[in-house]
Amino acid sequence: MRLIIIIGPTAVGKTTFAIEMAKVLRTEIISCDSRQMYREMRIGTAVPTAEELAAAPHHFIGNLSIHDYYNVSMFEQECLQLLDKLFVKYPTVVMTGGSGLYIDALCKGIDDFPTVDPEIRQIVTDCFNTEGIEYLRRQLKLLDPTHYAKVDLRNHKRIMKAIEVSLQTGKPYSSFLRSQERKRPFEMEKIVLNRPREELFDRINQRTTLMMKEGLLEEAKSLYPYRHLNALNTVGYKELFAYMDGHFNLDTAVELIRRNTRRYAKRQLTWFARDNETVWRHPDCSNNL
Repeated sequence: MRLIIIIGPTAVGKTTFAIEMAKVLRTEIISCDSRQMYREMRIGTAVPTAEELAAAPHHFIGNLSIHDYYNVSMFEQECLQLLDKLFVKYPTVVMTGGSGLYIDALCKGIDDFPTVDPEIRQIVTDCFNTEGIEYLRRQLKLLDPTHYAKVDLRNHKRIMKAIEVSLQTGKPYSSFLRSQERKRPFEMEKIVLNRPREELFDRINQRTTLMMKEGLLEEAKSLYPYRHLNALNTVGYKELFAYMDGHFNLDTAVELIRRNTRRYAKRQLTWFARDNETVWRHPDCSNNL
């Protein structure tokens, strides 16, 4: 049993590459994109087209609503259950996406954290919205100085999660962290797709233009009443929400989408570079399949 994992930065060409590989191997594709799961966010998350979805069976595409609660631990469990079924039919399965945390959860396992009460989650969210990230930093330092010393203090989501677990259990978040990876009952092969920086950035810019032509603004307008939801704290939507709030004009919003997508791609590449078990390739190389 083998899982081939096709990863890489946004707009690099993962979808086309994965579909071609799935067709050659006569297998199915698991998406590990944490935003393509939401059925209301099709244009802004570059969900595969109807033709692409028909070319090879896909999983975890449009399977959730933005109103559903979902986390990486749930993905890990559901993905492992799905793989058990797929490996009965296929010796090899393809997985693709750019969400590093979801990929790591499937490959290495994720720590078992207790379920957080929705009221506690709402309290922490309200604190962030009213007091800001600096307040959360101070709270985390009090609740869990060990994790405070290690966490990315610019990432409010990770700070909030640590505070939520600490408040829920009365124990430091760091006490739930494991250091040992879980062994999986299948082989894994990881391929990172990459392009020269200028080429990648040009694709990002062109894709942003295409998204706007396809109706990204109209999609964002339909989602504007729900802009407070975590799923919509996403590049492409938050810039258009700010435009709708009157912070800048539409041209500026589109340029910010391009810039922030380029920055996101760089962060993805930094994340993938941490893993020394990957093979890096250009998506257009003929010897990839």
